[in-house]
Amino acid sequence: MKKTFIAIDGLDASGKKTQTDLLIEFLTKKGADFRHLSFPTYDINYSSLVNLYLSGSFGENPEDVNAYAASSFFAMDRYSSYMLDWKKDYDEGKIIIANRYTTANAVHQLSKLPESEYETFLEWLYDYEFVKLGLPKPDVVLYLSLPPELSMRLIEKRCEETSVVKDIHEKNISHIEKSYKAVLFSSKKLGWHRIDVNKGNEFRPVNEIHNEIINYLKDVL
Repeated sequence: MKKTFIAIDGLDASGKKTQTDLLIEFLTKKGADFRHLSFPTYDINYSSLVNLYLSGSFGENPEDVNAYAASSFFAMDRYSSYMLDWKKDYDEGKIIIANRYTTANAVHQLSKLPESEYETFLEWLYDYEFVKLGLPKPDVVLYLSLPPELSMRLIEKRCEETSVVKDIHEKNISHIEKSYKAVLFSSKKLGWHRIDVNKGNEFRPVNEIHNEIINYLKDVL
């Protein structure tokens, strides 16, 4: 049975939810049989360690928890969700659309390491999640990319408008800068389709980005 798994990821404030929602709207109009996922699960107890980490309970800086330990927190959230919630949908061949996935570890946790350890970490991460844990591997990864300075500007704007409290990743400028460097490495190494969501200092039109995504996915949807 053909299975299609699409992961949409991106740096903070890159428009992941917006583009995921537009893709869902497209699939709904098309009458496709799909399942939408979003990680971390946050409001379910699968993600208790993730919530402790992001809230700063283990330390106010991302580097206070090493890349391997933090990756395990997020991986266990995905594993629990898969085994208890969406494994049946995947096995039955539903299109899976995930807002964030293992891809987030391949950026945010990779960024904590020196570049000389990048390849070793990615090999460990993919073996751990997709072989040892047996999680499904996405067929397509769409990564929404934007420069760190624009990401920070949009994070500030979002927090002002919604009163949402920044997590330890979002409040750390150095982490966001290192994550951008990790994006450039991982997207090339792992074969992701990287989409620049900005033109200079401005965001590209949302529908323009959506159309680029649909055009790229036309052979798998």
